[in-house]
Parts: sequence; structure tokens; C-alpha cells
Amino acid sequence: MKKFIFFILIVFATPAFSQDKYQKINEKRIHINSNGMKVLGGWALTNLTIGGLAYFNSSGKKKYFNQMNVMWNVVNLGLATAGYFGAKADLKEQLSFAQSIHDQQKIEKILLLNAGLDVGYMATGLFLNERGIRKSSDRLKGYGQSLILQGAFLLVFDGAMYAIHQKNGKGFDKFLNQMSFNFDGKQVGILYKLN
Repeated sequence: MKKFIFFILIVFATPAFSQDKYQKINEKRIHINSNGMKVLGGWALTNLTIGGLAYFNSSGKKKYFNQMNVMWNVVNLGLATAGYFGAKADLKEQLSFAQSIHDQQKIEKILLLNAGLDVGYMATGLFLNERGIRKSSDRLKGYGQSLILQGAFLLVFDGAMYAIHQKNGKGFDKFLNQMSFNFDGKQVGILYKLN
């Protein structure tokens, strides 16, 4: 019975002892998201300002290029704002170890999916631009060139965010490498290396 009680104490004490380490990884993930949303919001505001002013002072494909930049970045600004305040709200949460790993993997998967969509945006932009050339359509050319620009920025943004998040997520690997579980048929053991 003493061994069982000791085992239960170890199982429950290890997460409490190590919670500080993985909570720091969570906090860093949230700060990465928060800073990323600032970058996305800055890009959106820049495009809204420049595109909005240029729209009224341009014609032809440049007018449509600026129009699409404004429309595209209204969405980017909305996403950046929601993402920023969502990240701030996440700072108040205390996640379990399993939920922490889940959230880390989730953001990495979302960023990879976004990168695939970004390539799709650029491909659509190339298609619209080419179609605009064939049909002598300033609107298609302007919209196409805007999609190429916006997709390229988002591909770089999502790629950088993925790389930064993946580096942060390696902290969980280090954490897990410090723990080992053993079972030899008669005994169960948990080992946590302190350094």
C-alpha cells in the first residue's frame, strides 16, 4: 500500500513540479501569436492607407490593384484584431500538459494550411493576371497582381510564424526527454531529470 501511495504522489507531483516549464512554452506561443497579429495588422493598415489613397488617384489596372488591396486588408485587419485579443485572453488560461501540446500542434497545422492557401491565392492571382492580359481587362490584371502580392506576403508571414512556433514547440520535446516511464512487469517507475 505504501508503494501505491508513493506512486500516486509521484504521478501527481511531477506535473505540478514541471508545470512551470511548459507554461512558459505556452506563454511564449501566445506572445508569438500576439506579435504576429501586430505584424499582420500593421501590413493591413499600411495597405488600407496606401491603397485607399492610391485608389482615388489612379486609373486602369492600378485602380483595381489598390481596390483589391483595400478589400483584402479589411479582412486581414479583422483577423489580426480578433487574433490579437484572442491571444491576450489566452494568457489568462492555465492549460494542462496535454492541452498545451495540442494547442502547439494545432497552431503549427493551421499555419501549414494557411501556407497552402497562400500558394493558392498566388496561383489565382497569376491566373487572373494572365486572363486579364488575354482579355485586355484592367480589372482582372489589377486584381490578379494584388492577389499575387497579398499571397506572397502571407506565404512569407505564415512561413516565418511556422518556423518560430516550431522552434518554440521543441521545448516540449526537451521537456519530454527529461521524463521516462518504466515498467518491468512488476514495477512502474517515473524518472524526471532536473536539468
